[in-house]
Formats: sequence, structure tokens, C-alpha cells
Amino acid sequence: MVLHLQSNLTLSQGVRLMFYALTPSESTFREMGEVQDYVQQATPYFVGLMIIELVITWFHKSQTVFRMNDALTSISAGIVSRLPELLGRGIELTGYIYIWENFRLSVLPWDSPWTWWLAFLGVDFAYYWLHRMSHEVNILWAAHQVHHSSEDYNLSTALRQSVLQKYLSWIIGNLGPLELILNTPSHHRVHHGRNKYCIDKNYAGTLIIWDRIFGTFEPENEKVIYGLTHPINAFEPFWVQSHHLLYIWKTFWATPGISNKLSVIFKGPGWEPGKPRLGCLEDIPTISGKEIPHNPQIPAWLQFYVVLHFIFILGLYMHIFANKSALSEITILGGIGYIMLTLTSIGLMMENRSSVDVLETIRCFVFLFLGLGCFTGPFTLVTEGPSDPPFTSGNQDTEPFQGRTMKISCH
Repeated sequence: MVLHLQSNLTLSQGVRLMFYALTPSESTFREMGEVQDYVQQATPYFVGLMIIELVITWFHKSQTVFRMNDALTSISAGIVSRLPELLGRGIELTGYIYIWENFRLSVLPWDSPWTWWLAFLGVDFAYYWLHRMSHEVNILWAAHQVHHSSEDYNLSTALRQSVLQKYLSWIIGNLGPLELILNTPSHHRVHHGRNKYCIDKNYAGTLIIWDRIFGTFEPENEKVIYGLTHPINAFEPFWVQSHHLLYIWKTFWATPGISNKLSVIFKGPGWEPGKPRLGCLEDIPTISGKEIPHNPQIPAWLQFYVVLHFIFILGLYMHIFANKSALSEITILGGIGYIMLTLTSIGLMMENRSSVDVLETIRCFVFLFLGLGCFTGPFTLVTEGPSDPPFTSGNQDTEPFQGRTMKISCH
């Protein structure tokens, strides 16, 4: 399998990208087409940070910070969140372009530092309120709860949503005066807690000043226990993604009255008839500090098998993204389907479900069939033509396979 990954970032830029430390001149572009795919380019640096986290915590605490089942579930959620991008431009980008073309009030100079800083403050302010709504509006929480479902707190947890969160929170304690301005690791640990004092607190993206202004700030004081107030105890991706939607559906039909039914959707996740908009804090289970994360045990050979096939599916995922402009829609749809089938089977195996035997047998037959058919097996996209290979030298503004003949070779 040959992957063509384009990266125009220097090593310094890649490292600084992980900490939101690119300068205005490095992250300002005249045209939409010039904006780089930072998520794709950040991948190797993010993996590097995960390895560093693993090594440091091993020496610091004499144990690994990752549980295999939880970490693979988080990475799976990251994969699932990006799969729709293979089918076209995201709703966010399409909506942004439409609003810009039809409803913009004015045009600010694109290369002015003042424009960059104004946009930074505007985006951070908007992020606070969107994030807060994602906790306080039940239908939005149905999507955002995926990010909070992990009972661990490490770099892999950041992959349970589409944007990267703050890093190295497991080793950084208090940052002194910066705690007053920035959303530091301590503040974000509180946000991920299910302790009563942590609920609906510290929504900030970069600047914690929004929480201080609007009354949602809470400092870290007692041990934080991570995860949902009612843990889902699952690693299967479909259930992780959709269990709260199913809960809303059942509650909607069980709740009498049109007004109450609408409140089930648009009020807080803890709302019930006769209670405040966000529900009652007393209804949240009390945390003792001795909670044990859900961690079903599976044999060592099965752990190896799961990791091996997860690595394979990760390679397939990267291959499809790197070559999506050269692959047919049928190939992409088939790849998405096989990725979801594999992640589901892996999730059930990590839950030690006996019912996974039939599904995994079917998946293995699909694996063999598609592998022999050159779909998911090792194949190389070969381009013919006098021009340079994709993403090497030459004009970087042109499409990578423009003016070339593509062949698929099996090995």
C-alpha cells in the first residue's frame, strides 16, 4: 500500500501546531483553497505526542496511561468523525461558504494582524457558547457526549471529537498567573469530570475569561473522576455514538404533552417535567473517588489480534484519505463500510461479547474476499505521465492526478 501524504509544514510548525502556536502570518490565507488540511498534517505529530505521553507516564507512574480498550475506542471515534468528509465537503464548510457569499456585512483585510486577532477572539467567544449549548441542549449533548464518554483522560481522549483539545494535561499541575486567562490543563480536567462540582463548568476553548465573565468557571479542588455521570460501559462505536439519541427517542415518546416533548429535545440532558431547565444537581450520582473504570479482561492473544487488525484498518483509513481524489465513489463507500464493520467487531471483542463470533467470521471472509480482489489488500496507485509524482516537486496548486492515467496494481 502506497500512501501519498502532502505536508507543507516544517518540523517547527508541526510541533507548534499541536499547541495552537502558529503565528498570524503562518495561518492566514488569501483564498479558501490555500487553507491546508491541518488535521491530516497534524496526525504524525499527534501520534508522536501520544508515544511521548506513554513513555513519560511509564517512568513517572510506573504504569501506562492508556487502557487498550478505551484508547482504541477513542481513536475509532476520531476515525468515524472524519469518514463523512470522504463523501464531500462538510456541512460546516458548505454553510460557511454560503453565508460568506450571500450574507457578509463587510470584508476585512485578509493580511492584517488586527483581522487575525479579531477573528481569534470572535471564534473563541463563539466556541464558548457553542460548547455551552452542547452541554445544555439535550439534542446537541447527544453528539457531544461521545467526547465525554471516556473514563480516562489522556491524548487519545481528544480524538473522541473532531477538534484537538489541550495536551499534556496528565503531567501539568498549576500554571500560576496563566490560570486567570487561559483554559489550562487544570481547568479542562474539571470540565471532563463527573463530580458534582465539575458539571457544566469550564467551557472555554483557549481563554478561560469567558467562563469567568458568564459564571461557569470552577477551579480544580478535589480529585476529578472522568466520564459521563451515568457511564455507558461500552466500546462498540455505534453504541458510543448513538446511545443518547436512543435515550432521547424513548424519553420523547414516554413524556406526555407537546410542550414537554419539545423540552426533552431542547432543554438540558437532566431535565424532567417539574424540574429546572438543566435538571437538578441532586439527581447526579455522588462520586466517592474510588470509582473503577469499566475494563473487561480479554486474553492476551485476543488483545494482539485486536491491535493487529486495528492497525490494518488505520492504514486503510489513511490510504483512502490520502488518495480519495483518485478513488471511485464505490471504492470509497466500500472502504467506509468495511471500516465501520471492523470497528464494530473490534469494539464487541473488547467488550468480551460472545455474540461477536458470527460477526467476526463474516468480517474475516469479507477481509479475504476484498484482499484478493485488490480492494483492501496491498495495492499501489500508479500514475503515468511525464510530470512529477504526486506531492513532490512541481506545481503544488494543481490536482495531484491531473493529466495522468491511473492504474491499480495488485501485489
